[in-house]
Amino acid sequence: MRFIGSKAMLLQDIEKVIDENTGGQEQVFCDIFSGTGVVARHFKPRYQIISNDILHFSYILQKATIENNRLPNFEKLKKIGILDPFAFLEETRITDEDLEKGRYFIARNYSPMEGSQRMYLSPANAMRIDFIRETIGSWREGNLISEEEFCYLLACLIEGVPSVSNITGTYGAYLKTWEKRSYKEFEMVRLPVIDNGRENRCFHTDANKLIGEIEGDILYMDPPYNTRQYAPNYHLLETVSRYDCPQLKGVTGMRDYSAQKSLYCMRSEVKEVFEDLVEKARFPHLILSYSTDGLMTAEDIEKILRRHSLSGSVRRYDISYRKYKSKIPSKDDRLKEYIFYAAKDIPRKKYVSLQTAPGKGTKEMKKDGSGAKTGTGAGGEQRGTAKHKYMKSPLNYIGGKYRLLPQILPLFPADISTFVDLFAGGANVAVNVKAKRIVCNDINFKIIELFKTLQEKDVEDVLAQIRSRIRQYGLSKENEEGFLQFRRDYNRTGDPVDLYTLTCFSFNYQFRFNNRLEYNNPFGRNRSQFSDRMKNNLIAFMKRLKEEDIRFTSEDFVKFDLSALGPQDMLYCDPPYLITTGSYNDGNRGFKDWNQEEDRQLLSLLDEADRRGIRFALSNVLEHKGRINEELLRWSEKYCVHELNCSYSNSSYNTERGKSREVLITNYGRRETK
Repeated sequence: MRFIGSKAMLLQDIEKVIDENTGGQEQVFCDIFSGTGVVARHFKPRYQIISNDILHFSYILQKATIENNRLPNFEKLKKIGILDPFAFLEETRITDEDLEKGRYFIARNYSPMEGSQRMYLSPANAMRIDFIRETIGSWREGNLISEEEFCYLLACLIEGVPSVSNITGTYGAYLKTWEKRSYKEFEMVRLPVIDNGRENRCFHTDANKLIGEIEGDILYMDPPYNTRQYAPNYHLLETVSRYDCPQLKGVTGMRDYSAQKSLYCMRSEVKEVFEDLVEKARFPHLILSYSTDGLMTAEDIEKILRRHSLSGSVRRYDISYRKYKSKIPSKDDRLKEYIFYAAKDIPRKKYVSLQTAPGKGTKEMKKDGSGAKTGTGAGGEQRGTAKHKYMKSPLNYIGGKYRLLPQILPLFPADISTFVDLFAGGANVAVNVKAKRIVCNDINFKIIELFKTLQEKDVEDVLAQIRSRIRQYGLSKENEEGFLQFRRDYNRTGDPVDLYTLTCFSFNYQFRFNNRLEYNNPFGRNRSQFSDRMKNNLIAFMKRLKEEDIRFTSEDFVKFDLSALGPQDMLYCDPPYLITTGSYNDGNRGFKDWNQEEDRQLLSLLDEADRRGIRFALSNVLEHKGRINEELLRWSEKYCVHELNCSYSNSSYNTERGKSREVLITNYGRRETK
């Protein structure tokens, strides 16, 4: 959706500012002027999200993609024979009789029919939008869909409207002749939903009222810059969302937006209201996006931030207007987009209160930000601090332990000779552990083959191949056709560097294969690309692989030979978790699935390691969404169980805090811990 001030082109810069100024243990991210939700959605895999916007259609988008953690299944509709609600809504024939029977407010007022001359939408598309909106409204009233399902369908409807609207970008005016896209047949947008395993909350209220009722770790502020109010520019989407048949005014059919006027668009009010927001914010990290053509100057902003932040913490990052806008060079090269950072002296809390609605009751959500402690634990474990910078794998592997490294590594012995990572995955643990020799093993030979290639090939050769493929296929965040052709070609050649490049432009940057071992992860539209940050991660990772004594193997864990290990060595296991729903568990990815028998074989292997005096550590989940791994729980009683705070985001099994019990089980340090 085209949206004034959208930060789609600024996401990597915002992320860079966050990474440079935070310690890695932050868990709650608030996008308090959320708009279309592009920033909130970008950071959802990484944090628990609070989002807010005063526009109703924006609130619906957040409810569908931020508060929801799964795609709806529409069970009640299926029971009455509607197996695919999207097909039903888009393909059901609309007749003139339907127009007479229904209100069809959009068609009557925003297309040239029934006496209206407004040309926002073609009559056919306007009627389709009305039909969909009235139908999902009646489904909700008839209890055929839940509130979550209603919001998801409505959001998919709203997202589809701009693609057939006869406008230049906003709904402040319509074009007097039909633009090409106006003739397209209307389609709803199937919005992706990411499960971050957290209880995300969305609000629909004034930001300065909400700020006093919430708290967290990172507050991202993207207020309006200038005198253009957002409500009149998106009035049609607001009406589709509310469907309240408002009294319309003027040639453009504007709805009354007096209750949605923002003080941030008023020169006489903006500095005072911004300072009020900053002063009330109970977040230790503040991030602000603003522009040089905004109502506040950089000096105004810096003065306000300094008055309410820690001394010396305010920083300003200048992003060129040309880079930010990316398409049309500015006539004024002085225009820039700013990102400001400031730190407040707000103690990190164990619990963060999120209200179900402003002014109503609160709901406690556990937020343990303790992280790793400095010093040694039982058995002389490795030292670590919450602020320690760990090497991050360039691969986004489901279940990766990067976010848990500050908790896991301090529990490892300090004197490891050979370290074996039996289920290495993205190798986040292996490349950060301190050991004389490291063995990375995983049954996914595609990943192991990639690691070996990165270890053996020259860095410049790898980067040259990546750049060559980007040019050859025109890879970008928008070119899905080029991505799909590249995916087809990779599945014929199987080149490891091409596999990595392919993931850079895939949805959520993840590795996924079908049962024919063909890569089948979808396109990461408007999100995924080979960014400078990814390039730097790749270079650093390759350097580590070449510097350390690391060997890569791809064997089934049941074939692992313990006779090569002794008391100075360590075996680390991060297997698929039996009681979770991770996609790597299901046996539909071309690799071996994980079941009760696999679990038992692994526990037997670890018992044998213990009998041989070999130290081991096992990452696993004892409880998840009401399920308990009873056998693992009984087995763990003879060893040391370290409770972990599940603060990392790249896992499909994460759930609401307090309902998933993640642990590290070790056979050392028992007397000191129990």
